[in-house]
Amino acid sequence: MKLGLENISTLLADLGSPQKKYLKVQVAGTNGKGSVCAFLDSICRQAGIRTGLYTSPHLVSMTERIKIDGADISEGDFARLATRVRETAERLVAEGKLGYTPTYFEQVTAIGLLAFAEAKVELAILETGLGGRLDATTAANSEIAAITRIDLDHQEYLGDTIEEIAAEKAAIITERTRDVVIGIQSEPVMTILRNRCRDFGIEPINDGYDPWVVLPDENETVMVSLSLHSFRGVHLGIKGRHQIENAQTAVQIAEALACHGLFLDLGDEKEERIVEGLRTASHPGRLEYIGNFLLDGAHNVAGAEALAAYLDEFVDRPITMIFGAMKEKNVREIANVLWTRAEKLILTKPSNSRAMSPDELASAAPAGLETNTIVKAEGSAEAIEKAIELTSPEGIIVVTGSLYLVGEVKKLIGTK
Repeated sequence: MKLGLENISTLLADLGSPQKKYLKVQVAGTNGKGSVCAFLDSICRQAGIRTGLYTSPHLVSMTERIKIDGADISEGDFARLATRVRETAERLVAEGKLGYTPTYFEQVTAIGLLAFAEAKVELAILETGLGGRLDATTAANSEIAAITRIDLDHQEYLGDTIEEIAAEKAAIITERTRDVVIGIQSEPVMTILRNRCRDFGIEPINDGYDPWVVLPDENETVMVSLSLHSFRGVHLGIKGRHQIENAQTAVQIAEALACHGLFLDLGDEKEERIVEGLRTASHPGRLEYIGNFLLDGAHNVAGAEALAAYLDEFVDRPITMIFGAMKEKNVREIANVLWTRAEKLILTKPSNSRAMSPDELASAAPAGLETNTIVKAEGSAEAIEKAIELTSPEGIIVVTGSLYLVGEVKKLIGTK
């Protein structure tokens, strides 16, 4: 990992600046940014807007990171564009115009931006990878910036305090930004975000929320009140009560798009298309059911709390939990939130050099957690086998702690 914008900016310029050929929305934040992107993409496609969606990480195939009109880029197109990006990067390094070969994330970002230009999308929706100030997606200079809930995560890169992290993410707001949408935030974070907007003479869009009412059923039927619209009986396609604020942020971005010439021809159908977009949205690996498995890549404390709230409200079956995590994560606090909800806990290590071993994970066990609750597995395949063996017919297997683990399990159970 090499954080910075100089290399990716030089690479994009030599590729013909593909990012200048369409409108762009960049979404940053700690939790919810992927869901906001998924909701917004679904809303726009329901409205007949040709979209490109760039997200990370992928679960099974890297082609998942680049979607055009809701479909993953083909392997052939990905390979062709990847070759072009790699050859361009190698030439620029040889000419001394690049200080180093662009990173994996920089190259995939360039591939996505090229793919969107080729496909003649009207709107590119870009999920920030890490932070904001130095993330490769920021080099696209998006006209619209959106910031979801900010919490502590990736402190080794972004800073030790919530204020430092907020400043890193707020830096996606620049002199080129025309509109900013801010999700629900703590007051210290909101102060930093508002000050950043003020620096560039921008008035944030709905940096607060009108009241909403939540109807308690697993389909997440909600009523969302906004300053301009009241949507009744909305079914969110992505599960979890925490998705309500993400859906609302996506609707607010859609409102901002109207100022840029999109949604203008819908008239009375606008509300219907927005509601249908919220209903049909999907975000794999986030509260995703596959048979008897529930997959959720809760990889930080806020994500763990959201998963715990969902389990408490909607899951009344015995839980077998498969858990894996990366070394930089606050596993002890995540364990305090999640592990005691499991009847059986299987600790495993995804195939990633940054992953913690089962023994390292076990050292984070909360006080009072019975040792016979914990089972160790060397890898995802063994963890699945043990989970199936230990789970009663009425039970459920929850896979969490890392999107890398979720991706491995998703691939494996898809072959069973």
